[in-house]
Amino acid sequence: MNKPRMILFDYGGTLLNESDFSFREGEKAVFKHVTKNPKGYSPEEVSDFETGYFRSLKPVREEFFYEPHEYQMLKLKYELHGIELDISYEEAEQILWDHTAPLSEASYMPGIRELLKFIREKGIRTGVISNLGWSGKALVNRITKMFPEHPFEFILASSEYGLRKPDRRLYEIALVKAGLDAADVWYIGDTFEKDVLGSHSVGMFPVLYTGTMGTKAL
Repeated sequence: MNKPRMILFDYGGTLLNESDFSFREGEKAVFKHVTKNPKGYSPEEVSDFETGYFRSLKPVREEFFYEPHEYQMLKLKYELHGIELDISYEEAEQILWDHTAPLSEASYMPGIRELLKFIREKGIRTGVISNLGWSGKALVNRITKMFPEHPFEFILASSEYGLRKPDRRLYEIALVKAGLDAADVWYIGDTFEKDVLGSHSVGMFPVLYTGTMGTKAL
């Protein structure tokens, strides 16, 4: 087995754990910035609307690997309900995510900081490809906050491309950004279909992350 020139990581369940998740709590935090709400909608009602709409997209997301963007969700739910904010949607998204899934010391996946330190010492390049609806900027902010010592070369959010893993094009974009052949790149993720099969489809070396059980090269 040759030493990789670059290792790409999944985000949720591989770098960080977002098990403490509540969209309603996030919406309550955003509602502190509401300046207009003519019909008096509660944060719970608006939050449940977004959750319901997002769930309705599941068949399309699964069959066509489509990924909606959080800015679309924000514009839809607030403008449809006649709600205005004193902050931008970009700021609202960050507040929403930070309070929906607050991060702490317990959010780090087991051994991830030690692994990244080892990778830095070996001079191996790194990047991230994540399936999520949050914006790429919000994802960069979140990862940078939790791993300030680790310089990921690039962080890709599926929402920015309208595609979800295992669509091979996300992996191909990463290879273009890296300027590397697939044979020189490993991909580590916690799901078999999206991470293992997706990265393998372009010729990367897949590694299945199984939490406290460790990793398994396939």
